[in-house]
Amino acid sequence: MLILIAFFSLIGLVVLHELGHFLVAKKFGVRVEEFGIGLPPRLFGKKIGETLYSLNLLPLGAFVRLTGEEGSSTDPRSFGARSLLQRALIIGAGVIAFWIIAFFIFVGLALTTGIPASVSDEITEGVLNPQVRVLGIAPESPAKAAGLLSGDAVQDFAKVGEFQSFINQHKGQEIVLSIVRAGQNLSIPITPRLEPPVGEGPLGIELVRTGNMQYRWYEAPVAASQKTIGLTVEIVQGLLGTLAGVFGGKGLPEGVGVVGPIGIVDLLRNSFAFGIGHFLSFLATLSIYLAIFNALPIPAVDGGRLLFLGIEALRKKPLGERIEQRVNGFFFLLLITFMIWVTIKDITRLFF
Repeated sequence: MLILIAFFSLIGLVVLHELGHFLVAKKFGVRVEEFGIGLPPRLFGKKIGETLYSLNLLPLGAFVRLTGEEGSSTDPRSFGARSLLQRALIIGAGVIAFWIIAFFIFVGLALTTGIPASVSDEITEGVLNPQVRVLGIAPESPAKAAGLLSGDAVQDFAKVGEFQSFINQHKGQEIVLSIVRAGQNLSIPITPRLEPPVGEGPLGIELVRTGNMQYRWYEAPVAASQKTIGLTVEIVQGLLGTLAGVFGGKGLPEGVGVVGPIGIVDLLRNSFAFGIGHFLSFLATLSIYLAIFNALPIPAVDGGRLLFLGIEALRKKPLGERIEQRVNGFFFLLLITFMIWVTIKDITRLFF
C-alpha cells in the first residue's frame, strides 16, 4: 500500500509539472492536442473541446502535445507562432510548477503537522515533537561499534544539551540507549569513552535537534517561501560541490549516490516510517530536485529547450529544425540509457 502511495505521489508531481505547460499554453492561445497521463500506447481517451485527455499504458509520467511543438506548422495557433517570450514562459511553466508544488506542501505542513526542521535547544515555541537525532558517526567510535546509524532518534531527550550532559555523567559506564529507527524501537547498549579523541566526544557522534515547526496562518507563506528557497540553494550548492569533486578527480563524496524512479519510490515509502509530515516534506524536497534538474541547460529537458530559445534570441533566428531534433534526440538517448542503468542499479540494490 505504501509503495502505491509513493508511486502515485511521484506520478502526481510529473502530472502537475505538465499541467504547468498546459495552463500557460492555453493562456497564450496555443492549441493543445493532447494531455496524457502515462506514456503510450493509449488505454483510454476523451476529447473535450479541442484537446484529447488520455490515460496511457506505461506509468512513467505524463505529457502535453502542442501543435507545432515538434516541427514547423502553418497553424496560427501553433507553439512556433508564439513570441519568443511566450514560448519561454510555456516551457518554463513546467519548471516553476515544481517549485509551486513544494511551496504549497510546506504551507500545508506549516499550518498542520509542522515543517520538519533542525532547531536549536533554545527554541521552544512552535516546535512539535522535538527529538535528538544522530547526524554523523565517527569511525572506530563506540557509536560505530554499537551499531548506531545516522537518522536514529534518541528517546527520552528533547534537547541535545540534555543528552550530552547525560553521556558526560556516565563516561566509562555501560548505558542502554532507547532508539527509534524507521518506526522501530531499539535498545542499544553502549559505553561512553573516558578520554575521547579531540573533537569527537565520548560516543563519537554528531547530534542535531529536530522538530516540526508550526506557524500561524499569516506566517506560513513566509516560512514556506524561506524553506523552498533555502532548500533550492542547498541543493544547488551540493550539486556544484559534487560536480567539482567529480571533475577534480575525487569522485562522488562518501554517502552520495544516484537513484532512479524505483529508488525514489523506495525513499518515499521509507519516509512514511517517520510520519505523514516527513513524507510530505520529502515529497516537497523531491519536487525542488526535479525543478533544478529540469532547469539544467541539457537538451531533452526543459532547460535545454530554454537554451535553444536563448540561442535563437542571440542569433535573431532559430537553429535549424533538423539540428535541434538531432541534438535533442542524442541527449534523449543518453538520458534514457542513463535511466536504464540507474534503474538496474536500484533493482539490484533493493532486491538482490
